[in-house]
Amino acid sequence: MSTCPRGTIRYTVKAGDTFYALAQRFNTTITAISSVNPGVNPNNLRVGQRICIPVRRTVTPCPPSSRYVIQPGDTFSKISQRYGIPLRLLLSLNRGVDPNNLQIGQIICVPRRRRRSR
Repeated sequence: MSTCPRGTIRYTVKAGDTFYALAQRFNTTITAISSVNPGVNPNNLRVGQRICIPVRRTVTPCPPSSRYVIQPGDTFSKISQRYGIPLRLLLSLNRGVDPNNLQIGQIICVPRRRRRSR
């Protein structure tokens, strides 16, 4: 599959993946995964195959330039290190977001550092 429709993310199948396991992992349903992947046989997934996974995006109010979409493997700690911001600042900007239960596709606020002008 070349592009995924809006409201989905691209996912590369790994050994042991099933539509059921992916539905559990991404908080969606087998039916939803099947509907955005016509022609994909859920009983014959191949390692390396690219499929689309529907995700529910929850948005934390913040300026569009500060929005960040949670990716697989993200943690608040990794994000704070990547963007060079204190973890406590990231937590305070995202009140109501459970840092121990981040969802892929979830949108959080991450302040972007401004470059110094010379």
